[in-house]
Amino acid sequence: MNRLSIGYAALLAAMMITGGVTTVSAEEELAPTVFKTEDGALLAAKGSEKDEGKWMTPDGDPSYKIEAGRKTDWFTYSGFRRYHSECHVCHGPEGVGSTYAPALTTTLKTMSYSDFVGVIASGQKNVWRQSNSIMPALGDNKNVMCYIDDIYIYLKARSDGALPRGRPSRNEEKPQTARDFENSCLEG
Repeated sequence: MNRLSIGYAALLAAMMITGGVTTVSAEEELAPTVFKTEDGALLAAKGSEKDEGKWMTPDGDPSYKIEAGRKTDWFTYSGFRRYHSECHVCHGPEGVGSTYAPALTTTLKTMSYSDFVGVIASGQKNVWRQSNSIMPALGDNKNVMCYIDDIYIYLKARSDGALPRGRPSRNEEKPQTARDFENSCLEG
């Protein structure tokens, strides 16, 4: 075994010991609010319903539906795409954080949908990890704000443990209501 493979093996072992690599399945780490349907699909909360093509919690927050095989509703899939085009540079792949910005998968365990939208639109200054962190205001960025629900849905599914890391499979075609909203938002 050469020096590089010994170093890699040591790093991998250290990551497994400290929790840097998880060997537990996503289902075993589900948030207590996640509801499993009779057909095995995961919803953010019991009583979530589809409204004009988008899943919503009983509280009216945008939500997800994850089926077996990582198949998602349109908005979760779109959120994955939008997050990785606008947010991952600072917040890391799949919302796991970076040395520059916090893990949104951790943040969304306690942050409400309305607070999430407020921080994205208005920005925020935090002190974390012994350094200042400034989230810029993105309220005028249509590539973010026109898809804010999608981004939230994707990150919430990741935060709840309903969606493991990696590219999700798209299960549904884009609903007409999403097409109409996107066109009006981007034109306005």
